[in-house]
Amino acid sequence: MMRRHSCAGCLARLIFALLLAAVIGAGVVYYSVSRPYQGFQKPVILDFPKGTSTRSMAVQLAQAGVIRNSWQFLVARAMRPGARLLAGEYQFSEAASVLTVFDRIARGEVFFYELTVPEGSNMFDIAASINRFDFMKGADFLRVARDPTPIRDLAPDAPTLEGYLFPSTYRIERTTTVKQLSHMMTDLFRKHWRELQTSRATVNAVVTLASLVEKETALSEERPVVASVYANRLGLGMPLDCDPTTIYAALLEGRYRGTIYRSDLDNASPYNTYRHAGLPPGPIANPGLAAIKAALAPAATSYLYFVAKPDGSGGHQFSENIEAHNRAVDQYRHRMK
Repeated sequence: MMRRHSCAGCLARLIFALLLAAVIGAGVVYYSVSRPYQGFQKPVILDFPKGTSTRSMAVQLAQAGVIRNSWQFLVARAMRPGARLLAGEYQFSEAASVLTVFDRIARGEVFFYELTVPEGSNMFDIAASINRFDFMKGADFLRVARDPTPIRDLAPDAPTLEGYLFPSTYRIERTTTVKQLSHMMTDLFRKHWRELQTSRATVNAVVTLASLVEKETALSEERPVVASVYANRLGLGMPLDCDPTTIYAALLEGRYRGTIYRSDLDNASPYNTYRHAGLPPGPIANPGLAAIKAALAPAATSYLYFVAKPDGSGGHQFSENIEAHNRAVDQYRHRMK
């Protein structure tokens, strides 16, 4: 009887030891996957294409020094069996535990690049900004931007997407295509246009006028006044004589040299408002919401001319007739000397 009791005691001690070892082992493993680790000196960017397996992610993370060992990531997977790991590009810039890394990928906290399109930028400016990325080409963007098909339902006479690439800051990934980017921009334009709740059907004319206003002044209080000058000229059949249109005509032809020459003023391009009365065929830039509102509701004035003030304020001197305008131009030239 004593012998049997002794065997039963041994078995109990063995089971206890095994349970204790399991608890300790589980504790060690949990400590391992929950302790922050950083095996890299500079921020690490890893791209996990769609279909990347958990094991492949684990290996890449370990090789990059984001986690200490690949098996730790597999442990995290076992602890989160229902989680779905999302494809994309991820940046790791500070120490983090394996569980934190796993949860970030499960939440899809992908790394974004920012592309800022200021008000008044044209498609050539946007293309130049895109060229700073190594995964997207400005030339490809220009090719897409020259096709107005995505906006034709709203603006059937738009010659390109110029004017509808709404100024904003866009978050893009390495997998973002130039076509997807252009759709982001035109979708944002549509959103703002709907919010204006305007019944005007001549969208292209409004946006074209807004683009001229945007290029002529950066002062919010001047935009409705500049719009009134162009509206008054249009009503009288006068040429708009808008310098930015001559620049845009030269840009379209690939020959802009940083300043306006006599040949630019004489250019037969339909975008040259010195040679052709009325609005150009389409926008010459991408206006912001304030410029669009100004084009929809110009100020009530009799102004037909304006010239920059020589005080460096960015403002303009507005005139109702050519005599007053010429005096303002003389004052500008005298002050600038």
